[in-house]
Amino acid sequence: MWLTNYTLSDNMTTDFIQLTIQFGIGLLISTGIGWVAYQKGSLSKSGMVGAMLTGTLIFGCGGWIWGALLITFFILSSLLSKYKENIKETLAEKFAKGSRRDIWQTFANGGAGALLALVYGFHPHPVWFLAFMGAMATVNADTWATELGVLSQHPPRLITTGQPVEVGTSGGISRMGTLATLAGGLAIGIAALFFILIDSGFGGRGIVTDGDMYTQVFLLPLLAALSGLTGSLCDSFLGATVQAIYYSPVRKKETEKVIDPDGTPNQHLRGWRWLNNDWVNFISSLVGAGSSVLLGNIF
Repeated sequence: MWLTNYTLSDNMTTDFIQLTIQFGIGLLISTGIGWVAYQKGSLSKSGMVGAMLTGTLIFGCGGWIWGALLITFFILSSLLSKYKENIKETLAEKFAKGSRRDIWQTFANGGAGALLALVYGFHPHPVWFLAFMGAMATVNADTWATELGVLSQHPPRLITTGQPVEVGTSGGISRMGTLATLAGGLAIGIAALFFILIDSGFGGRGIVTDGDMYTQVFLLPLLAALSGLTGSLCDSFLGATVQAIYYSPVRKKETEKVIDPDGTPNQHLRGWRWLNNDWVNFISSLVGAGSSVLLGNIF
């Protein structure tokens, strides 16, 4: 089992004080980042609230390394959403929502991580961090695939049949998007390794304490890349098979949007009505979390 040498402090008072400080710092940081993101147009008002809730819970229950990974994902995804934004708005008009994330998008991307942090808070064990890293790798990988994949010069192909489809079609994948997926997951793994080594160097109490542990920790980038790829491919598969897809009679094309920007209701075409893109992202992040744990035990 990975990194099983974690131990809790015997001083309950010290633990309580540390937990209170962690939650306080998490609230301050998540509020600050959420406010800046709202001002920059990356989050809506509800999205700012969602970022505060998930950030506070992850930082408070998990600790600074968990919070730092969440911040890494948020910063990288926000920067990429602004990259060639004007071009992507015309290419990806099928997407249910734009780059200004609402509360449901923040829960879809950070909800699984928040649940894992909560479990970790009650039952501390490094395996939960491994799962958290996989969840963050998945949402980051999927974001990179979406933000960069739509810029590919070659049309995507449906993951289930291999047939060429329009840019923005749910379940469509491309070579550029797949490479972006691997890079997105790898980025989270490198960040996790970096933060853990810093924590270890300053006498952190959790994750690395001996040479053998260092050997294991240096596999984190590989695990993150693979688990991110697995979760992202799950996202594409769900998008191609059971995600709710609608038809816009005004624009005469398929879309993830229930209602068009002009207020026209769209016609349900296929998929489960409840399974929108937010739920797909959440489920895929859980798959990425499980993949990270499974791969960690195999390696």
